[in-house]
Amino acid sequence: MSALPYMFEQAFKNIDDVLWKDAGCTSELDYTEQTSWLLFLKYLDALEHDKATEAAFDGKKYSPILEASYRWEAWAAPKIPSTGSGPAAKIDHNKTLTGDDLIAFVNGKLFPYLHGFKAKATGPNTIEYKIGEIFGELKNRIQSGYNLREIIDHIDELRFQTQTEKHELSHLYEAKIKNMGNAGRNGGEYYTPRPLIRAIVAVTAPRLGETICDPAVGSAGFLCESFDYLRAQNPKRTTAQDRTLQERTFYGKEKKSLAYVIAIMNMILHGIEAPNIIHTNTLAENLAYVQEKDRFHIILANPPFGGKERKEVQQNFPVRTGETAFLFLQHFIKVLKAGGRAGIVIKNTFLTNNDNASVSLRAQLLEECNLHTILDCPGGTFIGAGVKTVVLFFEKGTKTRQVWYYQLDPGRNMGKTNPLNDADLAEFIALQKTKADSPKSWSVDVATVDPKSWW
Repeated sequence: MSALPYMFEQAFKNIDDVLWKDAGCTSELDYTEQTSWLLFLKYLDALEHDKATEAAFDGKKYSPILEASYRWEAWAAPKIPSTGSGPAAKIDHNKTLTGDDLIAFVNGKLFPYLHGFKAKATGPNTIEYKIGEIFGELKNRIQSGYNLREIIDHIDELRFQTQTEKHELSHLYEAKIKNMGNAGRNGGEYYTPRPLIRAIVAVTAPRLGETICDPAVGSAGFLCESFDYLRAQNPKRTTAQDRTLQERTFYGKEKKSLAYVIAIMNMILHGIEAPNIIHTNTLAENLAYVQEKDRFHIILANPPFGGKERKEVQQNFPVRTGETAFLFLQHFIKVLKAGGRAGIVIKNTFLTNNDNASVSLRAQLLEECNLHTILDCPGGTFIGAGVKTVVLFFEKGTKTRQVWYYQLDPGRNMGKTNPLNDADLAEFIALQKTKADSPKSWSVDVATVDPKSWW
């Protein structure tokens, strides 16, 4: 292992060790939340320094986002000036806040100041708006100012300067999200296994210039993997294409505060500077008001299942049901452009339930879209979630005549120590291109399917 991954991994481990001691942090969710806001401020400091350097290089003056006393280098990590070619500057502990003074500053001044950016921002896609939104939603749960001081010192060791550093941090952050997902029964809410996401992205095959949306964004795994896919598929990009990737390709919506913050931090670490993630309840949008400008080329999502939306939210949908995932599926169909493509994770009971909502929604999907592929995932695909799932791949605008069905069977019991991997999905991706028959795959004519029990 090279020095960089080990150094960063050790810093993350040290942070968790300190959080474990603190009375205010009791779960993996708390650990990720508290690491996230501190990481964000450290990242923001690096971003400000980069912008200032770029401006100076172009002979321009840079106006920092944060006032001097609220910058990382002022309150978190003031440095002893380094001399010439000597070692990197060290934190000046004579000037740092610690103990009760640090907690008083963070809770009483820093968070209110940062939350104030939301009202001052010119629009929701600016970094200023993201700052205001994040610090309006989160609170500092670290009760001991001495613990917080120790964590800040570890965070300050992390660097965002190079792509290698960001890449390494993104891997470590994803591992944190995975641990958080594995920690409780709501694991799938935060973490869709990355090999499954990569397979879904490969089948939907996004192209440069297309818009990709996850209206139930969670930790933004689908958007991050799509970003990685597009960069790998298009190594020789123009500056204009890179700007499109940064600003006008990836969109997400998230209802829950913690997931919203994690999504933004995850995308930032993957290299998207000001993610287009909106903190909102997607299902509160009335489908009757969706216009062409609100539609996307690709929808990729793993919507929450089983939640019960309020009656007034259900009024926004033609097929009214308390099942959250079924409301989301109606939303996905509506916000796809004509010819748009989708890869959606949903409970496998969607294929067999014979209640009115399930039957109506299946009929709508088959009539308005070409449901060309179903991937049936085995139990254990989602660690910590007791449901079996399928992935629906469809294209909007032509009705379904034939469905290719693939039964994923990795040949082992999956769990925390033996999770889904990329090799498990390689055959599915290869066969799906031609929709070939095999011992695990077959095609079904929709005309032969009973619409009530369906599968």
